[in-house]
Amino acid sequence: MSKKKILINAFNVNCIGHINHGLWTHPRDNSTTFNTLEYWTELAQLLERGLFDGLFIADIVGVYDVYQQSVDMPLKEAIQLPVNDPLLLVSAMAAVTKNLGFGLTANLTYETPYLFARRMSTLDHLTRGRVGWNIVTGYLDSAAKAMGLTEQVEHDRRYDQADEYLQVLYKLWEGSWENDAVLNDPAQRIYAQPDKVQPIAHEGPYYRAHAIHMSAPSPQRTPVLFQAGTSARGMQFAGQHGEGIFIGASSPEAARETSRKLRAAAVAAGRRADDVKIYVGLAVVVGHTEAEAREKYADYRAYASAEGGLAHFAASTGVDFAQYDLDEPIRFGQSNAIQSAAQIAQQSGWTTRRKLLEQFTLGSRYPTLVGDPIQVADALERWVDVGEIDGFNLTRLVVPETWEDFATLVVPELQNRGRYRTSYAGGTLRQQLFGAGDRLPQRHPAARWRR
Repeated sequence: MSKKKILINAFNVNCIGHINHGLWTHPRDNSTTFNTLEYWTELAQLLERGLFDGLFIADIVGVYDVYQQSVDMPLKEAIQLPVNDPLLLVSAMAAVTKNLGFGLTANLTYETPYLFARRMSTLDHLTRGRVGWNIVTGYLDSAAKAMGLTEQVEHDRRYDQADEYLQVLYKLWEGSWENDAVLNDPAQRIYAQPDKVQPIAHEGPYYRAHAIHMSAPSPQRTPVLFQAGTSARGMQFAGQHGEGIFIGASSPEAARETSRKLRAAAVAAGRRADDVKIYVGLAVVVGHTEAEAREKYADYRAYASAEGGLAHFAASTGVDFAQYDLDEPIRFGQSNAIQSAAQIAQQSGWTTRRKLLEQFTLGSRYPTLVGDPIQVADALERWVDVGEIDGFNLTRLVVPETWEDFATLVVPELQNRGRYRTSYAGGTLRQQLFGAGDRLPQRHPAARWRR
């Protein structure tokens, strides 16, 4: 019996500081060049050489202004500020790669579905089917205020809105053009057959749309659907729509609990448990020897900003930790931010500012693996096997060193164990992940709108 292959995405954002804060100051880090095309094209080529599944690009449309009730810390430490549009990067990276997938974050709360559908179809065409969409509904009041609102829509209601948003998208992507609508016959002067292209009609509490999809069917039609909600309402949404689910977990055992709930949610929605791939956020520090890895880890810590990580986490939870003394118990009440972030903090015992700062020694709340290739591979296998997950979103520490080290040292070890691909199979991102074709399976709710 063949062993389950481990999926790996590089986890990045179109900015300087992403998850592990402060490390942009490291002398070997090049993340301050993120404004250049070369940063992204060279990264894409590096990841493809390492046979990564994809580059997963996060995004925010607001700022982290909860900590100290200001943006001073994010500005000084470049905590996802400045941040640029992720979708505009893809064409350049697709032009220098053939197999690497691209998971793109876009906030549906502030995007009209009609225009967004065209944007993603365009990228699906240009990449020959290598794009996915990380569905987010937002969690920052600063974003809502930037869009003319006084505050963001309530947490569960955002998911209600998202359900309807996806219904509009499914109608456009799956239902507007029939499979054989494009004839491309110069002799008859017929490119698309009018009787095979139909307008969609949607009337709902949040959206109205009466239109033909502006793009012809792309290789995947609907991009691979990623999602990261693990609140009760988020899990329901993920079970219904998601194909790749990104979770946070402090241990393989914690990951297993969440994984089982997510797969059960998929089954409850009429899908299969293996219709979803589950990813954990993780940092890896690897050396040729354990001693070398420990030395590298200590070097990184010297440049990391624990307070930067705290400022980021404050925005995730909606709690201004600056108002608490070091050992004063933190009150995590009901929040309109990321509910699972507060839950993880409480479950992990991060209940004082001192404990949070200890957790953020590398500027991040994500687990960190430190060791030689064998030790790292052992740990990754345990996460997958015990945690019942499929892979990892590998966060960056020093760019591009983190991903170069992983590709050079860890990938060969995983290949030797039969846990990592030795070549790309080719095809669309969905085909590479699931091996069952380019389109969503018939049991997915998107299929309802197919002609």
